[in-house]
This record gives sequence, structure tokens and C-alpha cells, in this order.
Amino acid sequence: MTDHPSTYKAEDTFREGIDWDDRAALHEADDGQGLFDGAKALRHGTLAELVRHVMLLPEADRKKYAIQKAGDRKFSAAEIEALANHPDFPGS
Repeated sequence: MTDHPSTYKAEDTFREGIDWDDRAALHEADDGQGLFDGAKALRHGTLAELVRHVMLLPEADRKKYAIQKAGDRKFSAAEIEALANHPDFPGS
């Protein structure tokens, strides 16, 4: 999993595309975030692992979850499905 900046003077830290190995956490979509948001995570892993996990759930259950990527980016169920269909998604 990656952490940025990764080089001296922060050179070469921007990479094109989606960082599938970035740290992420699975949350209930409406868990309220807040001060103890990290403790509310249901599962931790890479972005790719969690996208794969959500996509294995029944379609009706997917909307109950969101993925929060390192750096405070939160992906909704619709965005998770779009990531799973992305041409660069690992294993696609």
C-alpha cells in the first residue's frame, strides 16, 4: 500500500490513474463519520480488495456501504460499481 509523498522533496509523487493499492476502509454508508470514524470501519484493505468485496455482495445490499480511501475520499455504491467496471481494475 502506498503513502505519499514517497520521495525526497516530494518529486514523482503524482501517478496517473487509480492507485488500487492505496489504503481504504469499508463503512456503512450512513455511519455519520465524525471523530471516531476510523473505529467505525467494518473492514480494512486496499482499494481494489474492498471494491471486489462490495461487488461480491447482492446488488440490493451494495448501497448500504461506502469505501473511504486514504486521504478522506469516500466512494458511494454507484462509484464503487464504476470502479469495478474500470478498464484498469485489477483482474478485469
